[in-house]
Amino acid sequence: MHSIHPFLAAFLLIAALPAHAQVTGGNTANPNATSNSDEENNATESDGPRRFWQASLSNGHYMVALDRISNISMHEYLLDGTLIVTEVTIDTTGRALARFYYIEPLTDAGGRAEIARVVDRGRELLDRAGQKTGTDAHNMAQKTYPATTHAGTIEYRLTDKRDLDALYGSLRRAWETGKGRKLTIK
Repeated sequence: MHSIHPFLAAFLLIAALPAHAQVTGGNTANPNATSNSDEENNATESDGPRRFWQASLSNGHYMVALDRISNISMHEYLLDGTLIVTEVTIDTTGRALARFYYIEPLTDAGGRAEIARVVDRGRELLDRAGQKTGTDAHNMAQKTYPATTHAGTIEYRLTDKRDLDALYGSLRRAWETGKGRKLTIK
């Protein structure tokens, strides 16, 4: 089992927090688009190309032929005792494994005011650094070489758990019905 450096753990804890994003509802420009939740979220779903499921995210685009999907899953796990990861995986015939995940600090469940202030300050620092470098760290997949870098693994990070739920729902419906779908997350 690999041990994580304390500085890296602190960075991951801060980076794992979801960015404050404006939440929008369904896509009113597309009459075929639907919102996938009773609560408003950033995800809209519409008809897609026949036999394909695709996701357009702020940090990339993923498309897979429905008949190439061998299994899908959604699960949670505790990472290094400090982070709760909710992950959707898509296994396909061939070499690719797609992972879509949302990370939440275990401390979010505790609701401690002092921790929240420290985390907010860390988020501000990351936002400033991102503005200077042109990088949106909140939307980037988090990897630690070589422990989390694997050939054939495609990773996307989502900053709202509702979007991950919408992604899994869209994927599941497309795979079960065999009808192409396109999910867009802003």
